[in-house]
Amino acid sequence: MNHRRVSYYLLRSSQKMDSFFDSSDLDLQIEQLKKCEIIKECQVKALCAKAREILVEESNVQRVDSPVTVCGDIHGQFYDLKELFKVGGDVPETNYLFMGDFVDRGFYSVETFLLLLALKVRYPDRITLIRGNHESRQITQVYGFYDECLRKYGSITVWRYCTEIFDYLSLSAVIDGKIFCVHGGLSPSIQTLDQIRTIDRKQEVPHDGPMCDLLWSDPE
Repeated sequence: MNHRRVSYYLLRSSQKMDSFFDSSDLDLQIEQLKKCEIIKECQVKALCAKAREILVEESNVQRVDSPVTVCGDIHGQFYDLKELFKVGGDVPETNYLFMGDFVDRGFYSVETFLLLLALKVRYPDRITLIRGNHESRQITQVYGFYDECLRKYGSITVWRYCTEIFDYLSLSAVIDGKIFCVHGGLSPSIQTLDQIRTIDRKQEVPHDGPMCDLLWSDPE
């Protein structure tokens, strides 16, 4: 099954699983994920379908208002994420901007990403998720997320659902129209925010070009 077929299935989920998703208790799923417990594959499918509806409407340069707490790489460190919420405050009381690299390297990438995604669906205006270079099919097959999904769910279906969602994450954010936030860095191909807005982000991270630069060009 390629990612186009997964996109089709998520679209069907969006159209046909509303009653299933609405009748389920998203708050219970959030509480389960907060205990570092995975949710069912069918719940992941419905969650990703709802997240897709929200994320597709967001800009490549997502507007964020202060006050906001800006967070860097999480990399599957679930208990660091819990500590961050403990110190900074829970969603929705605190407004958050997460700068990508939610998965890989740590042992709890599944729980970490799904919790953030569930919070995004539950409180879409209080949490912003932008894409990092590890939100990539190729990278996650090397650095752990692929293997973790296979180990915890017995198949790669959840990995496919999640990597489909990666394609819909914003590429950057601007706080109060003044502070530009991006996972990687700047690009010699980009001089204006409008040039970022015109990028087709709904794809695997390319190996070069402006989108690649935004996610990979770490300042030295």
